[in-house]
Amino acid sequence: MTYARVKRAVDVGFATLALIVLLPVLVGMAALVAARLGRPVLFHQVRAGRHGSSFTFVKFRTMRQVDPTRGLLTDADRLTRLGRFLRSTSLDELPSLWNVVRGEMSLVGPRPLPVRYLQRYTVEQARRHEVRPGMTGLAQVRGRNALSWERKFALDVAYVESRSVTLDLRILFETLVTVVRRNGIAAGGHATAPEFLGGGAAKGVDMTNMPRPGKPCQ
Repeated sequence: MTYARVKRAVDVGFATLALIVLLPVLVGMAALVAARLGRPVLFHQVRAGRHGSSFTFVKFRTMRQVDPTRGLLTDADRLTRLGRFLRSTSLDELPSLWNVVRGEMSLVGPRPLPVRYLQRYTVEQARRHEVRPGMTGLAQVRGRNALSWERKFALDVAYVESRSVTLDLRILFETLVTVVRRNGIAAGGHATAPEFLGGGAAKGVDMTNMPRPGKPCQ
């Protein structure tokens, strides 16, 4: 209980301060995205939070809109040079600090994933939703998108089981190193990462109280 309170206090304090200090950077990046990619400058998507509850995740856009007439269908087609830079430096994630302030996310925790994945987890993998999702996590500092989904989820569960102030601080420090080195930005053969297609429902995950997959909005 003490850990949870301290963690939440740090989340709110740090995220609020970061949003204030980084406001000029956020405004400049928004203008750059608007000039290069057009509007809207923010990407919104319904994702699964703690206990599978849905929330609207927000970040800077890094891709052009889907446009079949121009051949813009896949992530590789739609991802721009600016988008690659934003992703590699994690600058596209800065607006997610607002999700932290709102209590939908934490600074550290398993990454929030689309709600459609809820039916695909195994019982063990679904444990990643026992805590708030994070802007960074153990999987992100151990290989990021270069890891398989199975390895990512194993690390997520390992975090759930051993989370502590010390571990959170270590992950935050290692995140800085990972971002500077730009490791694991994309999975091999993919512009970003492949979709998770696991069969959680077939393996006994009880999703009775989980929300139905929401429609992504952009």
